[in-house]
Amino acid sequence: MTRAPFIVGVARSGTTLLRLMLDAHPELTIPPETHFLPQVVRAERNGADTDGLIGVITDHRRWPDFGLDEGELRARAGDSEASGVLRAFYGLYAEKEGKPRWGDKSTNYVRKLKQVRETLPEASFIHLIRDGRDVALSQVKVHFGPDTVAEAATKWHDEIAKARRVGPKLGEYIELRYEDLVADPEPLLRQVCELVALEWDDAMLDYRDRAASRIGEITRDLERPGGQVVSAEARAAHQASVSQPLQADRAGSWRERMSDEDRRAFEDVAGSLLAELGYET
Repeated sequence: MTRAPFIVGVARSGTTLLRLMLDAHPELTIPPETHFLPQVVRAERNGADTDGLIGVITDHRRWPDFGLDEGELRARAGDSEASGVLRAFYGLYAEKEGKPRWGDKSTNYVRKLKQVRETLPEASFIHLIRDGRDVALSQVKVHFGPDTVAEAATKWHDEIAKARRVGPKLGEYIELRYEDLVADPEPLLRQVCELVALEWDDAMLDYRDRAASRIGEITRDLERPGGQVVSAEARAAHQASVSQPLQADRAGSWRERMSDEDRRAFEDVAGSLLAELGYET
């Protein structure tokens, strides 16, 4: 079975950057975040037929991000279970992009590794981890992030701890560090290629050639659960840095940007995991 890379990680950990690097490979495409896999699985458990499963995807708020035709998806899916419907979606997207292979990058799947693997056994997990203090500083500034550093610390700790507990038991799971990715991406990308049996291609190092256009595909207003609307401009701004040259000095910027009070608040909650992962405390 052809392996499918699934990039997971706490939001604002650099997963979009890694997505664009892998997506630049001439044989692999990674669509914008899907988020709907758990809902498709839940609908199947509740007795939904193929049409109902497809409806979960096409009614999802992120469906317009993919530029696909609903009729083509229904034709490709035929009479399928959840796994078949999902493969039809990914296959149709890969065909649109002119690529033979597909993967996924959805940060919320960091909490759903077992469910993803049970549904799509070809999934191979790349868990991207970033210093939680840098993550917290980034999260509290965006619309979908926690309101406080302490809340961000709890989210960072719990999501990483669960993924590290579940992922190794599933196999086909590796952990990469954001700090290493921005310092020297090639060794990490080669690890991913080895994991999913993908031949190396230098195009991944030239990802910036396509980054702006790929991010531009999702510059539309997005309605979030609860009715809040995130503007196209805000969505684009959240990903603006991925089109810029790699900046190794973004790693560890909490040292200059985080107040002592916030640092203590974060380390009170997640200091033990920071130390376990080898981060300075």
